[in-house]
Amino acid sequence: MISAIIQARVSSTRLPNKVFSDIKGKPLLWHVVNRLKISACLDNIIIATTDNEADDLIQDWASENNISCFRGSENNVLKRYYDAAKDYNSTTIVRITADDPFKDYEIMDNVINQLISKNADFASNNFPPTFPEGLDIEVFTFSALRKAYENSISDFEKEHVTQYFYNNINDFKFVSIENDKDLSDLRWTIDTPHDLEMTRKIYNHFADENTIYLLKDILNVLIENPELVKINSKVERSLMYKF
Repeated sequence: MISAIIQARVSSTRLPNKVFSDIKGKPLLWHVVNRLKISACLDNIIIATTDNEADDLIQDWASENNISCFRGSENNVLKRYYDAAKDYNSTTIVRITADDPFKDYEIMDNVINQLISKNADFASNNFPPTFPEGLDIEVFTFSALRKAYENSISDFEKEHVTQYFYNNINDFKFVSIENDKDLSDLRWTIDTPHDLEMTRKIYNHFADENTIYLLKDILNVLIENPELVKINSKVERSLMYKF
């Protein structure tokens, strides 16, 4: 059972309720889920949110859209993932964050297939980062997740799910996928109003709402409209990229 588990909550320090931010008439969370649905590899999609009352909104949205939902610890996201994967009998887990409006299912399926074909424990395309931030994909087996869950000590590892893997990379059979060109200076995720502004402007360049636009399509928009890159270029990169 290959499961994409999306970590999502309504609370956010820099951009509260961002998962329901409107992007071309649909909430951000809808766009994340909709992009995953096209995958040829996934067996199910699970939204893993918190037990906080505020996140009833996420559970209600998931129910209305026929998406599986699991609720667990707010701060120990690693435990939330472990419990969700166990609850849904997941053997392979794809970690997805709910603030990435440009997730590319082709890239995701490639990482999944690399993990399976090489019989690896963990595969990612951000170690080192060569894809735009927001197109990062991490895939791991349930046994690897259990090892991380049972051995993680620091709050940082518990909050960020996969940090135990990177901190103990030699303890896992690891596969790294790199892009042909280093695009890691590009920021395609949403943490700030500037990120949201850029995202909305990129989406407005796409006329066909039924088409999923991928890496090459977005790059073409940015080549033709270089001013868009500047909108969020000064936003600091995620700590997840500072290994």
